[in-house]
Amino acid sequence: MGHQASVRGLGVSTGSGGEGAPIVLLDVRDAVVPIFISRDQAQSIQHALDHEPFDRPLTHDLLLDMLAEFGGALDQVRIDGLADGTFLAKVDAEQYVDGTPKARTFDARPSDAIALALREDCPIFVSDEVIDQAGRPATDFELQSE
Repeated sequence: MGHQASVRGLGVSTGSGGEGAPIVLLDVRDAVVPIFISRDQAQSIQHALDHEPFDRPLTHDLLLDMLAEFGGALDQVRIDGLADGTFLAKVDAEQYVDGTPKARTFDARPSDAIALALREDCPIFVSDEVIDQAGRPATDFELQSE
């Protein structure tokens, strides 16, 4: 299953090769797992962190509304793999048909999975493999106040 993570926040990479790229920071186990994301994903995640709704639904809001309309619910998200520097994630959901739940799993980008989880307040899990490969000490990240 992995370890439950929390979103520490968003940041900007200052290292060579990805300087200025947005990252989402996950606190998990005794480490921080940084994941590079797009600017659009960073904006969506920040809106979820701030509990700041848009006038019109963003893509993640729309997807969750559709899931609920079709009798589904988000259970958890998992960041469960790392292949050639790319993080892999799954979204676990249930669909209720005649009152009976049926488990569903969907492949996802970690940034989408995190944006969905934050909106639904559902758990985010990170596998030991991912933490062991990508986890860094919290002291590696310089926090600056706004």
